[in-house]
Amino acid sequence: MTKASNIATTTRQIIKKHGRDKSELIAVLQDVQDTFNYLPKKALDTTAKALDIPASRIYEVATFYNSFSLRPRGKHLIEVCAGTACHVQGALNLMDRLKRDLGVECGETTADKEFTLEEVRCLGCCSLAPVVRIDGNIHPYLTQDEIPKILRNYRKQG
Repeated sequence: MTKASNIATTTRQIIKKHGRDKSELIAVLQDVQDTFNYLPKKALDTTAKALDIPASRIYEVATFYNSFSLRPRGKHLIEVCAGTACHVQGALNLMDRLKRDLGVECGETTADKEFTLEEVRCLGCCSLAPVVRIDGNIHPYLTQDEIPKILRNYRKQG
């Protein structure tokens, strides 16, 4: 079986679990994202056909929500908060350090597929600024000096 047919088969199984109702679109996309760590084009096309939703609508939903990605992501998602409180407290310095240490720009994934670095508008943790979220875990009051240790710990997790 080709990779594309594996993606289509897995996507159809996910859709079967949720049912073919259009109201299940976001739930289907969440499960596809969890399964592949991004939303492959073949999965989106399969979803559009199975739920009888125009592909343009599927892409509209997939690009509207930050939790979805059309590009493969690393094993660990690093989100640097760029909200006002974090910005004032030095979030740009954290982003610069992460870019240097990981060797990627914002929006990119490391060559070893371990980390994807992204900026988000606000994580809602303003009193803990500056904040970085990795795999859903909040790292409050973060300083540049703490970043190498945090990255090592996530690398150890595998």
